Amino acid sequence: MTTLKEFEDALKAHGLRSALDVLELLKKRDKAKRLASPARRVTGRKMTPDLARQILHLHETTGQTQQEIAFQLGVNQGRVNEVIKRGKWLTENPDAPEAKARDAALKRMRRPAAAQAAPPPGAKAPAAPKRRAPAQSSPQLSLGDF
Repeated sequence: MTTLKEFEDALKAHGLRSALDVLELLKKRDKAKRLASPARRVTGRKMTPDLARQILHLHETTGQTQQEIAFQLGVNQGRVNEVIKRGKWLTENPDAPEAKARDAALKRMRRPAAAQAAPPPGAKAPAAPKRRAPAQSSPQLSLGDF
């Protein structure tokens, strides 16, 4: 596969000045478009039942991908997938698993950093992670063994 630079060098080598001019215009247009485009990473929009219904409406009525819907509405593509595939966030139920998870995450975010690191008074210290016993050496099969 030829790179753009190799293509440009080939045009120069053959003296195709008009083709080089067109290539230069395309490069300028592409660069201008890239600079004007907003960032693809979007954060901060809270999922609500209204937003979930909007996601479903866009999914059913347009040919947009989940990523395009997410970018248009300012949410994460994973949230769009949850709404479309599993029907999450379609109710105001505070006992819904996604609502509980969101509230727990918000509660953790609001705690000061010192409170997050220290266990509450009277709580047991976290247990040390269990170590696996070393794996016994077992012969490994290779393709030549068959």
